[in-house]
Amino acid sequence: MRILLTGGAGYIGSHTLVELLANKYKVCVVDNLSNSNIEFISRVQNITKKEFKFNLVDICDHNALSKVFESFRPEIVIHFAGSKSVKESFDNPLKYYKNNVFGSINLLNVMDKYSCSKIIFSSSATVYGNPEYLPIDENHKVSPSNPYGHSKLMVEKIIKDWSTTYNNKSCILRYFNPIGAHESGLIGEHSHDHPNNLLPIIENVFIGKENNLKIYGNNYKTPDGSGIRDYIHVVDLAKSHVAGIKFFDGTKSSDVFNIGTGKGNSVFEIVSIYEKVAKKNIPYVVEGRRKGDISESVADPSKARTKLSWKAELTIEDAIKHSVNWKLKNPNGYNN
Repeated sequence: MRILLTGGAGYIGSHTLVELLANKYKVCVVDNLSNSNIEFISRVQNITKKEFKFNLVDICDHNALSKVFESFRPEIVIHFAGSKSVKESFDNPLKYYKNNVFGSINLLNVMDKYSCSKIIFSSSATVYGNPEYLPIDENHKVSPSNPYGHSKLMVEKIIKDWSTTYNNKSCILRYFNPIGAHESGLIGEHSHDHPNNLLPIIENVFIGKENNLKIYGNNYKTPDGSGIRDYIHVVDLAKSHVAGIKFFDGTKSSDVFNIGTGKGNSVFEIVSIYEKVAKKNIPYVVEGRRKGDISESVADPSKARTKLSWKAELTIEDAIKHSVNWKLKNPNGYNN
């Protein structure tokens, strides 16, 4: 089976690529490398000992994307490509609507052009907004609180309409908080800009690139006052896409799944676990809450367990151990 990965050079994309190659799929990656590095190719090949195709293409470029489809003829698309920073989406919302919404529409048009009728979409728990109850199941109302979340929800709705109207198949995966790295230390989270996620910032403090970790808010209505999130190992997250491919063997045309562990950890808990695993103190300062942040977000992943036969298997300690290993081997990401 031929699978096209948009944004397949990125953090989640590269780990999913490893799992797809391990399962003997033929894979083609398209990525504009705006937040990734060409070094991922040799590293994934080192891990898997397998070959795959790579095209330096932006999904907003209709002609370039069409040439990839003409050559590779994918049967399934796994769609990762898009901008993903909540903070940046407030500063530059049009970038998010262009890359995430227009780029996805362009991709679906090219898929139609080449009779590719199956897509797995990389969505986010951000679409739920401030939860009304916990854990969050897929029936929870969607009410994103930032432009990034709005763009993800728009694409979800577009894909659902595309599936219904043209009798196509879609599997929408709402990720909670991916962390960790491949156990080899060869691939992990890499960003061209200053990271906004918790673990990459802790990593920078760990190796001395930053003096301290900024914790945004310690007065939430949580046991220790810091925000609680459902952190999932990126390898478990990657494996959910293999499960998504098998989902297409069924008859249902479209469905949405939470991809998380069902367990929440606070910021202070993550710092404590990191210090224990890394055997190093992580100094921090507490600042005010950030715009758009919520106090708690934890998945109910039971639907994915039942219908995708998928569940998270790696622990938070595994994720942090692999994160430490990645950062020690790659203090500057792929730019060593």
